[in-house]
Amino acid sequence: MQRNSCKASVWTWCSKRLSQYGLFVVLLLLLLAAWEAIVRMGWVPSFIIPAPTAIVGSLIEHRRLLLTIHLPATFMEVAVGFGISIVTGITLATGMHMNRSIEKALYPFIVISQTIPLIALSPVFILWFGYTLWSKVAVVFLIAFFPIVVSTYDGLRRGDPEQRELLLTMGASKWDIFCKLQVPLALPSFFSGLKMSVVYCVVGATIGEWLGGSKGLGYFSRRMSSNMNTDAMFAAIMLLSLLGIVLFALIAWLEKRFGTRRHGEKK
Repeated sequence: MQRNSCKASVWTWCSKRLSQYGLFVVLLLLLLAAWEAIVRMGWVPSFIIPAPTAIVGSLIEHRRLLLTIHLPATFMEVAVGFGISIVTGITLATGMHMNRSIEKALYPFIVISQTIPLIALSPVFILWFGYTLWSKVAVVFLIAFFPIVVSTYDGLRRGDPEQRELLLTMGASKWDIFCKLQVPLALPSFFSGLKMSVVYCVVGATIGEWLGGSKGLGYFSRRMSSNMNTDAMFAAIMLLSLLGIVLFALIAWLEKRFGTRRHGEKK
């Protein structure tokens, strides 16, 4: 009985996902088939763009090196940089929301930090931190904290004036209004910033590894590119893309779970 119930739930989940993403899956399969056919027929040289089957074959061939050394290294850089970005982003956004002077002093610097090319700063970070984890984390942080700061700050400013007045008439303090009104209203913007930021983290880690790394998927891709091994290079790129997709999906799942729980609490 329990087994039948489990099968039914799995079938329901699969049916729901197919109804949501069925067109995407069909289009993806068609694109992969066309890609494979174009390379097989020699319209595009395989050393420029390898066939999908060749990329998968290279991934299987280098699976031990990619999955046990380079992927964990990139994930560690992303995780540490993303964690620091969340703490810093929330702190800065809250401070700017609470104090107008902090906003006037820091917001221009936050914007300026995004105008400096990362390619130019990466050698500086290598000079400061060496070829260690922290030189890559610095690149990840610089590219990832901005969406969190801006989205959280904008979300906190969207407080409903009528609800605010109601809470004030009931004797609520500024802290009560912040926790019970402004923070819940800011959550959608906050999670939107997280979803953008976690994808940028993968980009930042790759840039850091390209310019100064001894391991990681970006480093592996650069090494394979210099060796003209495009199959292995695209295998690393595929893993980077999958890592970004998985992390994005994880944040989206957390957003859905947290939003559902809060909706249930309100009811």
